[in-house]
Amino acid sequence: MAKKNIGVLFGGKSVEHDVSVLSAKNIIQNIDRDNYMVSLLGIDKKGKWYLCESIDIPINSGVPLTINLDATNPMIFAGDKELKIDAIFPILHGTDGEDGSVQGLLKTLNIAYVGSGVIGSAAAMDKLITKRVLQSAGLPVADFLAYSFYEQEDIHYPEVVEKVGLPFIIKPVNLGSSVGVTKVTKEEEFKEALDIAFNYDTVILIEEFVAGREVECAIMGNEDPVVSVAGEIVLSKTYDFYSFTAKYEDPDSAHITIPADMPESIHNRVKELSLKSYQLLNCLDLARVDLFVKENGDIYVNEINTLPGFTNISMYPSLIQNEGIGYSELITRLIEMALKRHAQSNRISTDYASNL
Repeated sequence: MAKKNIGVLFGGKSVEHDVSVLSAKNIIQNIDRDNYMVSLLGIDKKGKWYLCESIDIPINSGVPLTINLDATNPMIFAGDKELKIDAIFPILHGTDGEDGSVQGLLKTLNIAYVGSGVIGSAAAMDKLITKRVLQSAGLPVADFLAYSFYEQEDIHYPEVVEKVGLPFIIKPVNLGSSVGVTKVTKEEEFKEALDIAFNYDTVILIEEFVAGREVECAIMGNEDPVVSVAGEIVLSKTYDFYSFTAKYEDPDSAHITIPADMPESIHNRVKELSLKSYQLLNCLDLARVDLFVKENGDIYVNEINTLPGFTNISMYPSLIQNEGIGYSELITRLIEMALKRHAQSNRISTDYASNL
């Protein structure tokens, strides 16, 4: 049986570009080479696509990619050479990668891909939409306010404190990896925090700071999804919250405990809320759900990541490995799920005979 060619799509025009490259390295190293060939599809920081020879060289040193816009016979070209791709694993994080943009392109081209579709990706990436969907279904989320770039004159510190308390968090709506996130503890920090968040997005969230334990659940699958135990991120006292620096640049910032040391009733509730969030947002194949657990046992869903990190320190693969599914098997299962979903979607008729 011929090996399937899997395009690992990485990089991206995103502030999380470098995190995506680290994730791609792990996928490339652990993919089952007995069953799959790998094509490295890199997107540089300007948004240009290339076929790369190695993950360790600059993306723009590769061969430029073009596509044939034909859903019945989609073709990707590296220069003038056609590149046959059976499925794409888009290990992109953040803007133009995790927000439904790339998913829409691949759907239009009728190319199989790993992960949530346009709706699930967009809804989970937009933290405001996430909160509204979960809140409307009765799931617990932290108190929040939302403002657009054009409403800056309407954002007043006393009103914010009255509605969400102090301290509070200011963050861009459509970013991940804690980029642009600030914890505000006094009025003197307020204006700068707003400027930082608006530098990265046109809509921002201001939400109550939940003093609690940060836990995460990994979910894999569709018809009968695997829901992992919860893992806990235990921050060192140097950090007030899990910032970008704490996540990726400081190896001593935190340690991860799997499973989290919690009463069984709390643990079960965390898993239940994670699965409900995954299903409400129409997620597919995989996601990591982040939650807070307060000392009194209250639980809040924070956000859902539809393309979670696959770096050496990432929680998602670690949680799945704890369920007895190794790194290579995880990648294989995700690819096969994508191929199965793609075959199912292609059975749907798009032609209707009418008298028009």
